[in-house]
Amino acid sequence: MFTELTGVIVTFLLTLLIAFPLGRYIARVYRGDRTLLDFMGPLERFIFRICGIDPTKKMSWKEFLKAMLTINLLWFIYAFVLFLFQGKLPMNPDGNPSMSPDLTFNTAISFLVNCNLQDYSGETGATYLTQLFVITFLQFVSAATGIACLVALLNGLKEKTTQNLGNFWMIFTKTITRILLPICVVIAVLLAFHGTPTSYDGKDTVITMQGDTVQVSRGPAAGMIAIKHLGTNGGGWFGANSAHPLENPDYFTNILEMVAQLLIPIAMIFALGFYINRKKFAYVTFAVMTIGMLCLLIPTMITEIHGNPAIARMGIAQPMGAMEGKEVRFGPAASAFWSIVTTIISTGSVNSMHDSSMALSGLMQLLGMMVNAFYGGCGVGILNYYIYVIIAVFIAGLMVGRTPEFMGHKVEAREVKIAALVTLLSAFLIKGFTALACYVLVYHGNAPWAVKPSAWLNNPRYHGFSEMLYQFTSTNANNGSGFEGLADNNVFWNVTGGIVMILGRYLPIIGPIAIAGLLANKKYIPESSGTLKADSLTFGIMVFVVIIIVTALSYFPPLALGPIAEYFSLKA
Repeated sequence: MFTELTGVIVTFLLTLLIAFPLGRYIARVYRGDRTLLDFMGPLERFIFRICGIDPTKKMSWKEFLKAMLTINLLWFIYAFVLFLFQGKLPMNPDGNPSMSPDLTFNTAISFLVNCNLQDYSGETGATYLTQLFVITFLQFVSAATGIACLVALLNGLKEKTTQNLGNFWMIFTKTITRILLPICVVIAVLLAFHGTPTSYDGKDTVITMQGDTVQVSRGPAAGMIAIKHLGTNGGGWFGANSAHPLENPDYFTNILEMVAQLLIPIAMIFALGFYINRKKFAYVTFAVMTIGMLCLLIPTMITEIHGNPAIARMGIAQPMGAMEGKEVRFGPAASAFWSIVTTIISTGSVNSMHDSSMALSGLMQLLGMMVNAFYGGCGVGILNYYIYVIIAVFIAGLMVGRTPEFMGHKVEAREVKIAALVTLLSAFLIKGFTALACYVLVYHGNAPWAVKPSAWLNNPRYHGFSEMLYQFTSTNANNGSGFEGLADNNVFWNVTGGIVMILGRYLPIIGPIAIAGLLANKKYIPESSGTLKADSLTFGIMVFVVIIIVTALSYFPPLALGPIAEYFSLKA
């Protein structure tokens, strides 16, 4: 067990070792400084030329959002058409069928919004064509979209007074050509050399050690798996995701994929400090997020290492911890670490089955997605954190009796209302749609949508409720992981999940950018003795307390009905 814990510590420290210089490099890219990848310039200019884009055009926050939302709509239509007809298109050696309209709706939205929830099984539900030219494509552009929106926010913070939040097209393109694509090439090569397939051949026939003949799916998976982690996407080439031995062959690739999914979210925190020249604020932000992560990670690792208390009461030893649903290759410590990282940063990939986690672990996973601001996804994690910052600034202003200010701009009613709306919306989506699912589940009338409990849930009582709560928490957080005891490939879950994913993705992006644009357009107020220091330890504690209070007030009732009740039932 000591070796497993050492592996977790080494993985995190290795991430920090790479993330800090990467953050400095990212800041240089967006400032327009000289970098090693300036040779990508001609390619970028070629893209702008053939697309008729003026990369020097300044954009207000409304123009920025209009450009982002317009291109996202086009990507949705493109994805919808290809998923709907994939069975009749080329690059389908295994003969996988087309998706149904409701599954197409869900899947196209899922990968568009960086959620990557899969109501289908990876290797049997999609073809090589859609895996590469839809899913992998969307994993690049959705990650770049989130980062570009964060850079717009940073542009608003950097200037004293401005209407210019940057050019979406220029930021978006540079994000792919100078950050995501180069790093993905390195990750994909390492995965390929460790056994992840890159072949375009169909299923292979394998004779097992028991003498059984089985068909094993493969395909050009290495590149897709690289961006799925680096872009905090999470959708697996294979249905078992990173628990599959071809998607995550050994402990080295497990560390590699862990570092990959942590890398950009942490690097963007450091990039924030370099880009707006407020390094202390970045360090405070990193400290708050890291403490938040540890508050979720430590209980999870302890409970998974100690095993199931219900089994322990039977006098059965569990020397390897709670291993049900986990890979022997990784063990409970590495699996617990992965489960928390993948939920706090909205990756959603798994190297163990979350439905098999202990009740306390499930609670921590849900809390990570409900907060959605401890590192968070590519770009959007800091955008979500910014909402908590605005609320903390407002509360602090009320406490000291002066108009709230943040980085030289007054935070007034309009900005606070937007922040409150975004915060309340997440709670409404999660709790409202979970309540709807419960109602549909137990309704035994003649309505066409009436569902028997056995058709959805493989687990009764508290855990069954947790499965439904987890599904909508995951879709709202653009996470994509699931308690897979839930049978979710039906019209109800595909449609409701798609609606929650759209709202859970775009409103938390629109809100922070609108706030940044409104604040940046106000007159700059120089700091004085009464100015709230946003880079102080006191303010960091204030933000952390706000996160705890808002999350507790919003989500304690459903958590009490699900994982908390299950935890005490196991202890009883």
